[in-house]
Amino acid sequence: MSRIGNNPVAIPEGVTIDVKDNVITVKGKLGELTQKFESVEITVKDGEVSVARPSDSKEARTNHGLYRSLVKNMVEGVSQGWTKQLELVGVGYRASNQGQKLDLALGFSHNIVLEVAPEVKVETISEKGKNPIIKLTSYDKQLVGQVAAKIRGYRKPEPYKGKGVKFVGEVLRRKAGKSA
Repeated sequence: MSRIGNNPVAIPEGVTIDVKDNVITVKGKLGELTQKFESVEITVKDGEVSVARPSDSKEARTNHGLYRSLVKNMVEGVSQGWTKQLELVGVGYRASNQGQKLDLALGFSHNIVLEVAPEVKVETISEKGKNPIIKLTSYDKQLVGQVAAKIRGYRKPEPYKGKGVKFVGEVLRRKAGKSA
């Protein structure tokens, strides 16, 4: 039995959930998300969403916990939102934004200009003596993670000095340099 899939998801105030034709729609103060589902049954009653599997087929077992987690992330996203923070570690590494355009200076011969999706709010924080931070906020957890991974992919942290784009709080596996 799926331990995650059996737990019901509590619906906070201000969030409405609609289930029709294998599509679940979650609306809240921050936005609206939809997700198709298959091989599971989603029911809404008494302020809770529960995910059940109609059979014990392999597909139903694999999707049981997955769709419960997706529904929980949707509910949390439209009520509170999701935030990811990236830190630029390296001499001369800078970030600035004008609206939804993110301008990154990551040690290449040119700056990287990234047009971020309109659902994601971008904020850059630059304080003297500290590494620049890019703050991404949205109601869609998958989209925030995808944008953050794309930015990190431009210059992943290297294992010797730790220079590159890393998540705030990420622990890097460091290597020793060559011995003299």
